[in-house]
Amino acid sequence: MIELRTPTQIEQMRPAGRFVAAVLTRLAEVADVGMNLLELDAVAHEMIREHGAESCYIDYHPSFGASPFGKVLCTSVNDAVLHGLPHDYVLRDGDLLSVDFAASVDGWVADSALSVVVGTPREEDLTLIATTERALAAGIDAARVGNRIGDISAAIAAVAHGAGLSVNTQFGGHGVGRTMHGDPHIPNDGRAGRGLKLKAGLVIAIEPWFLHTTDEIVTDADGWTLRSADGSRGAHAEHTVAITDAGPLILTARD
Repeated sequence: MIELRTPTQIEQMRPAGRFVAAVLTRLAEVADVGMNLLELDAVAHEMIREHGAESCYIDYHPSFGASPFGKVLCTSVNDAVLHGLPHDYVLRDGDLLSVDFAASVDGWVADSALSVVVGTPREEDLTLIATTERALAAGIDAARVGNRIGDISAAIAAVAHGAGLSVNTQFGGHGVGRTMHGDPHIPNDGRAGRGLKLKAGLVIAIEPWFLHTTDEIVTDADGWTLRSADGSRGAHAEHTVAITDAGPLILTARD
């Protein structure tokens, strides 16, 4: 079911957006060569505790998950791009790290993701991250009253295809509200002018993710982490966005 939020409810969602943004900003600051993924998860866990927020991940157990997730972050490294289950791994020089985080504050959820390189970056990784962020910006710009879901999808895909990337549509954006995942699904490729007409009050997570040389993914032995089928690296970017009569409102903006 697709739900529209009132202006008052969108204002009530702002604290969740600010908190999620603050956690990701902090994680990007502390992520470095020599840091364990479990330490990153612990940083987020402590921020959740201090703020009185609730994790959307720790008890999350959808049909595709092997078991309850058990951690508060998704940490995907190098050829992993989505749903990376934090484990005993120490970040190495040049690792491409994608962090996805969602939390609930006062009953409202926000969801966001970013990608960074720790240590010495590869130029192709920086380009992939920049392309993913440009695709996110294009998708957000298309999230306007009167447009359609396909306009968001087509805007994201245009950036990807322009950079020579292929696009997987299995996992993409989604509705956000009282729970982390809701309708509508927003694929990262589609046809402009098609799909659900966008109305004021719709709150969605827009999340492009791309792999260097493939759009095929495989599931790790942990039952969660999604990796590229060919070993190429991936990047992920995401914001929670409210569609308003005044234009798209980025609730998880980190500026």
